[in-house]
Amino acid sequence: MNVCRNIIATLTNKTFCMFVGVALFSVVTVNGQQKIPDGAHILMKVYPDFVKDYRDGQLVLADGSLLQYDDGREKSFVQKLDDADPEDMFAFKYDRKASVPEYLQDAGRSRCERLFKKMYGSTEAQVRKNLVSVDWFGEKVLFTKVNGATDSLRAVATELAKHPELRKYLKSSGSFYWRKVRGANRLSAHSYGMTIDIGVKYSDYWLWKNPGKSETAKIVYANRFPRELVLIFEKHGFIWGGRWYHYDTMHFEFRPEILAANP
Repeated sequence: MNVCRNIIATLTNKTFCMFVGVALFSVVTVNGQQKIPDGAHILMKVYPDFVKDYRDGQLVLADGSLLQYDDGREKSFVQKLDDADPEDMFAFKYDRKASVPEYLQDAGRSRCERLFKKMYGSTEAQVRKNLVSVDWFGEKVLFTKVNGATDSLRAVATELAKHPELRKYLKSSGSFYWRKVRGANRLSAHSYGMTIDIGVKYSDYWLWKNPGKSETAKIVYANRFPRELVLIFEKHGFIWGGRWYHYDTMHFEFRPEILAANP
């Protein structure tokens, strides 16, 4: 709260500050001009075919519909996962330098379903219309062409092909699969066709290592994937589930907005 007071004290224009979790966002006017939140700017930049503008606290989508950027509710960690608005997607840190993720830092697990359904499809049939078969090291995987995700996966494959030492990690264990997250009422990222799981033989998952633990419990971290593999995926717009506190090291998800917010 002191941070917010200090910022207000330095401004001559009317400013409203609001905390969501530990993040501070400005939703104000400066010299009569609306200030666009950083997250909204990022969404317009990385998803230009779908997020066209920001107006009066709302994202203007390509079909003319409006999506409230911040619903104004103070949410718990679990609520930011289960009932995310676009702002909530930027509430967590995706730390590319830390060897072990910080407590409850799960950047990417929070997805605004209304936005993702607008982009990738609101039903299984709609998502399937945009799926393309991608060659993946002797396999075929289904991936969406929306937002250039297919092109990005192919770029990952091209670069990984230059690293035979990483080949043992690359066997796919799933891409598109329309389903809800186990134990929750929200769709899995696999439902949108922009996620791939690989190397299950070498993977670690937080509940496998910490059976019976809740979403807010302290857990033990584990990972057997090499850094070089992760960096190649990140270079092409994919986040890695191994950077989540609730880790899922086989999981790679096309989320350029998370990488843009956490350079």
